[in-house]
Amino acid sequence: MDFKKMYQEKLVTAEEAAKVVKSGDWVDYAWTTCTPVAVDKAIAARMPELTNVNFRGGILMWVPEIFKIENPADHLTWNSWHMGGIERKAIAQGFSFYSPMRYSELPRFYRDMPEELRPDVAVMQVAPMDEHGFFNFGPNASHLAAVCETAKVVIVEVNENMPVCFGGTEEGIHISHVDMIVEGDNPTIAEMGGAAAASEVDEAVAKLIVEEIPDGACLQLGIGGMPNAVGSLIAKSDLKDLGVHTEMYVDAFVDIANAGKITGARKNIDKGRQVYGFGAGTKKLYDYLNRNPECMSAPVSYTNDIRTISALDNFMSINNAVDLDLFGQVNAESSGIKHISGAGGQLDFVLGAYLSKGGKSFICCSSTFKTKDGELKSRIVPTLNPGSIVTDTRANTHYLVTEYGKVNLKGLSTWQRAEAIISIAHPQFRDELIASADKMHIWRRSNKI
Repeated sequence: MDFKKMYQEKLVTAEEAAKVVKSGDWVDYAWTTCTPVAVDKAIAARMPELTNVNFRGGILMWVPEIFKIENPADHLTWNSWHMGGIERKAIAQGFSFYSPMRYSELPRFYRDMPEELRPDVAVMQVAPMDEHGFFNFGPNASHLAAVCETAKVVIVEVNENMPVCFGGTEEGIHISHVDMIVEGDNPTIAEMGGAAAASEVDEAVAKLIVEEIPDGACLQLGIGGMPNAVGSLIAKSDLKDLGVHTEMYVDAFVDIANAGKITGARKNIDKGRQVYGFGAGTKKLYDYLNRNPECMSAPVSYTNDIRTISALDNFMSINNAVDLDLFGQVNAESSGIKHISGAGGQLDFVLGAYLSKGGKSFICCSSTFKTKDGELKSRIVPTLNPGSIVTDTRANTHYLVTEYGKVNLKGLSTWQRAEAIISIAHPQFRDELIASADKMHIWRRSNKI
């Protein structure tokens, strides 16, 4: 095949590409740094003449132009697989909605979805075509191959700044499967700001977790201050021969790797490779991932598969929570009915880590938070607030960690759980939590805190 000739034959302007979008279409905008820019602007220019255009995407790192049109709710819906701050704001405008699903299911969902839900158009930023005719998805293998396989029209928007991320399967698309090629303005790859400096609480939680990690452990870190604090502490530790198998590749992994702590030498599978479903962070992260054969960009159906996770010995899963209750239910998705993020892969890693030989799952959070009015509130509550989402059921939680300690809930009955959980609550709230536990018949007089 003459790939250069095919490239020229499929090369169109962003405006020409935007013309394929029709009222009633499902349009897939990919994911994080792959979200289109030039074609998005061209589609936005057409939106006033269109109605009921349904977009899919997730973790937006900048505000798309389609969000900026007048009265977007009259013309479109945004259906997110995982929400960030930009999408949360759009909820209040009446056109942004969350699609609840375990992230690991996305590739299969696309491939099995009914014809009427399949993408009419898929458009995404990619790295420039290589000599073999492939466009790389950058740090976003995730579910994008499945999106492209099922879309009626595939449009790629070439960005020379997109890092090329090696993988093994489903990290890119061949030109023979692309319908249109747009050469964008090569915008700088959007950065997800590095976490703020770790607080004393973050550091206290991190210390409690790191002392549980053995040499040769395989790490999964969620996003946020606490997982980053754990990463920073690991980088300064004496730990060695660590491995990486994670949903999201974050800046903390770069720091741990540069400190010489990551070799992957003891991994049961993918030995020597740092495996991830997608990556988002600062330029430091993108530069590290670019053409790095040590790093393996893989579909989320592999990275987040409980069977894959459990095959890795000493798997350490470290994730955040919004709040949790005395039964051990964990909410990591909402504040009551106010949506925050999504299910993601947290439950997959909670389950997979526990099934791993020597594995441990840690859910961590500060014991308290302050409201806008400065009032101190407990993150540990008697029962989750109405509308709060149960991300991890009480049957699945393993370790819970706050700055006041860590507890292992496996095998504990309800009164033992209540005692253990209250023991890591802020002291100011322990008496009222005990009173609530007593009313709910999950407290014994012999319990001690």
